[in-house]
Amino acid sequence: MQTFVDELVRQSTEAGMIVNGCKTKEMLIGSVLRSPPISITLSGTLVERVMTFKLLGMYIATNLKWAQHVDAISSKAASRLVTDLVS
Repeated sequence: MQTFVDELVRQSTEAGMIVNGCKTKEMLIGSVLRSPPISITLSGTLVERVMTFKLLGMYIATNLKWAQHVDAISSKAASRLVTDLVS
């Protein structure tokens, strides 16, 4: 996997793009969770392995369940309702 990441960084650099390893996240899905591979480095920075992350406003989890996203939306809606009632 590290070889593919290094090739991606090389091609991105040739295209004039900058890859930011500090902002890059890695999420493993499926059976690979049982025996995770070694960590990946991107431009000399260790890529952070996460269990959930927010992408385009949606929370995605390694188990591909909607629970965290629904909780976040419900909490946001409840806080807005309370704010509207107070004002």
